[in-house]
Amino acid sequence: MGHLETRELRYFLAVAEELHFGRAAERLGIAQPPLSRAIHQLETRLGAQLFERDRRGVTLTASGDVLAREARLALDAVEAASRRTRRAAAPVRSLVLATKAGASHDLLNSLLAAYERVDETVPIELQLCEVGEQAKLLRTGAADLALMHRPVDDFAGLDAVDIVTEGQVAILPAAHPLASREQLTLADVEHVPDLPIARWPRLDGTYPDGPGPEVRTQSQLAQLVALGRTLLVIPASSRAWQWPEHVAVPVVDAPQITTAVAWPATSRSLGVAAVVRAAMDLATGDEHAPSRKSSPSGSMSVASAAPTSPV
Repeated sequence: MGHLETRELRYFLAVAEELHFGRAAERLGIAQPPLSRAIHQLETRLGAQLFERDRRGVTLTASGDVLAREARLALDAVEAASRRTRRAAAPVRSLVLATKAGASHDLLNSLLAAYERVDETVPIELQLCEVGEQAKLLRTGAADLALMHRPVDDFAGLDAVDIVTEGQVAILPAAHPLASREQLTLADVEHVPDLPIARWPRLDGTYPDGPGPEVRTQSQLAQLVALGRTLLVIPASSRAWQWPEHVAVPVVDAPQITTAVAWPATSRSLGVAAVVRAAMDLATGDEHAPSRKSSPSGSMSVASAAPTSPV
């Protein structure tokens, strides 16, 4: 069997995501017959049926599910190789740190300050993103590191060091009766008739069932809360974007959220290692430690491998 080509993987993913050959062809900018032939040839070469086709439409087979996961990883790796090569050739090098806009504001300030005390650092650029986007930015090479949150974010294929664990708060319209409470439970906020919980997309892009509004950005969410249309439960440190029309109330039985610095497991960057050292100092409460040049110890690949690139 010959090697898979990136073109074939893009064709396959278009059909897998659209579940319709006509829409996939339109998305790819090609005619449908060549796309159908390409998928048939791919199935023949792999010796596996990737799609079930009937009058009701197109669905992925078990083999198709496997290829969809692997194809996304492969295409991300190709994009990452291109991005990192171009950045390595840039005359001025820097690190890109991705973080959700408004999340972990105080922790981010502390991390940047601790990093600046490490010897021979390179500048850090911040890439502000929306919920769940950090892993994609890391895998495609658009970011070198990211602030991420367990257990809600996708850490597959990434190394990470945990920094801090915290509780969660409910963000409510200031005029709502629940906003006057000193604390709440999940039962108090899960089924409020006039204030349904906002729904964020899952890692696969789909939304959970429920009456609450579907949101993708924190700006959408902030305005919907201010208008009295929804509430949400978030890590306490993420309330930095809270509006005057909002009130934050602790949710005492909400799952704990751990903020971590994550990076690609294959990274060999001296700059990434320096940020990891700063994060480890924060985690141990030693953020004012003197600068260090040795790599952090442990099983993390960026710490244990000999770095070969300054960023």
